Amino acid sequence: MMISEKAPEILWEDEWLLAVDKPAGLVVHPTYKNASGTLLDALHARDGATRLFLLGRLDRLTSGVVLLAKSREIYAAVQRNWQQAEKEYLAVVEGRVEPARGDISLPLGTDPADRRRRVVRPDGAPSVTRFERLASDGDRSLLRCRPLTGRRHQIRVHLAARGWPVVGDAVYGRALDGFPRFALHAQRVGLLHPVTGAAVRLESAVPEDIVALYPNSDTVLA
Repeated sequence: MMISEKAPEILWEDEWLLAVDKPAGLVVHPTYKNASGTLLDALHARDGATRLFLLGRLDRLTSGVVLLAKSREIYAAVQRNWQQAEKEYLAVVEGRVEPARGDISLPLGTDPADRRRRVVRPDGAPSVTRFERLASDGDRSLLRCRPLTGRRHQIRVHLAARGWPVVGDAVYGRALDGFPRFALHAQRVGLLHPVTGAAVRLESAVPEDIVALYPNSDTVLA
């Protein structure tokens, strides 16, 4: 199975904000290893596009909702209340998750042996992930996760620390033959609009490759 090569889709847009459905495999912003061909490059190339500012970032192998601001002022206004925004992820993990719901509260910091990784460490930043088991077949479980803090790799590290690594996560778990990504999807983002005050709810359809890990699960994933 190849990672989807579909282009990012616009989920919603107004004069202040832009929401995009990012496919797995697409880097969000330029880095020294990926100087071009990123989500930001594609969006900035649109006719008449203004400079965009990322609100939250997804790993390359994670799919789902990415929200961007169209000015520094709007970015700052959203950031002030970003911790209160509702962010929901779907994750397929190894093993049966017990209990069926709860909070994982473990401090996270940089791995001293590899600065690209995050680990649980006593001197790390306070980090909390809320989870709910939606389904399980014994070997795998489908979870809905809500990060209550926004640390790098937070969901992946927290789940792995509890013995439930995300399927396909070779960094914090193990790779899965024929599934070249993480089974992690940013499904929903909800927030109050920084200008109008209206409730904004953004949602990305669950990708077919994640659905395929749970056949006949349309009701569960709805």
